[in-house]
Amino acid sequence: MNYKMVQFNKNFKHDLEFGEIREQKVADIFLNEKIEVKTERDTWFTTGNIAIEIKYRNEDSGLRTTESKYWMHILDYNGQQFCTLMFEVATLRKLVNELLDQEKAVIKMGGDDKQSTLVLIPISKIFTVANQI
Repeated sequence: MNYKMVQFNKNFKHDLEFGEIREQKVADIFLNEKIEVKTERDTWFTTGNIAIEIKYRNEDSGLRTTESKYWMHILDYNGQQFCTLMFEVATLRKLVNELLDQEKAVIKMGGDDKQSTLVLIPISKIFTVANQI
C-alpha cells in the first residue's frame, strides 16, 4: 500500500493527517504482514541487553531464518509488558550486523540448556547506528 508522505508542519490539522496515516500503516502491518513475536522476560532489566537468536543447536534460526517482514520484541518485567520494540526484519538484520562490526554487541550461548546462539544488544546502543543502516 502506498502512503502519502506528509511534511512537518505545526498546524494541528496537518499533524492529525500525519497521525492518521501512521495509524493506518500500523493497522496494515497487523492485518496484512507476518510478524515474528519474541518476549524478553526480566533479564533485560538487569543486563540492559536484548537477546536476538541467530542459531539453535548450530543451525541457523531466529533472525537468520525468519520469513516475517516484521520483528516484535516485547520487554516484559515481573509478568507485565513494559514496552515493545518493532523492526522491519531487514532493518534489524542490518542493525545486528552493524553493532557486531562495531563491537557494540556480543555473541553468547544461552536459552534452554545453552543451545541457542544469541546476539546480545545493549538497549542503549539500538539507536546509535540508525544513520548507518
